[in-house]
Amino acid sequence: MIDHAHDLEALREATDRLLSAMDGLGDESLAEPSRLPGWSRGHVLAHLSRNADALTNVLQGRPMYANSETRDADIRRDAPRPLVAQLADLRESGERFLAAASAPADRSRTVTLRNGVTDTAARVPFRRWIEIELHHVDLGLGYELEDLPEEFVTRENDFLAERFTGHPDVVPVTAASGDGRLWTTGGGADGGPVTVRGTAADILGWLCGRRDGSALDVEGGPLPALPPL
Repeated sequence: MIDHAHDLEALREATDRLLSAMDGLGDESLAEPSRLPGWSRGHVLAHLSRNADALTNVLQGRPMYANSETRDADIRRDAPRPLVAQLADLRESGERFLAAASAPADRSRTVTLRNGVTDTAARVPFRRWIEIELHHVDLGLGYELEDLPEEFVTRENDFLAERFTGHPDVVPVTAASGDGRLWTTGGGADGGPVTVRGTAADILGWLCGRRDGSALDVEGGPLPALPPL
């Protein structure tokens, strides 16, 4: 069961960690490449700020983005800003999201995200938490998948395994971490079943496309290639 207040507090703590990690860096650091192809660190921060506003739109019954072109243009526009402007925007947009998510509302209602994806309003704070944690890793500042909170890793693996369940391009997969946690996914393609073993962080890296899966042990066939998120 989703604990709304807990997720909001976890999101606030994750945002504070990211802001603290960026504090004291020079403007020139924002022009350096992130781990996302074609994006600088400035692009990552700009995306996070605009994503906060987009998820606020979702909670308040508006379209997440006007369209893909506007989303991409806003990121390109905001990416070159100096660090002080980037951090202020990330902090303020994050507070707007927290205010919207904390407002009394029917959290069981269905909301519509990008590309027609739907979810319950109750899970939107966790979706924002995902953005903050994974993009913190993408900044390449020494915060790695192994540094993510254990609860977050487990829940994000749950979330991604559910996302790929039944996918027509993914064979049946069971992922097992060394501490006994299991995730099943795929099942829509012929072949398998495949068993994947590794740390929960390495399983997450494979599921979210941040790692190539070379650290995983695979039985029953090759490591499946997962569709992009």
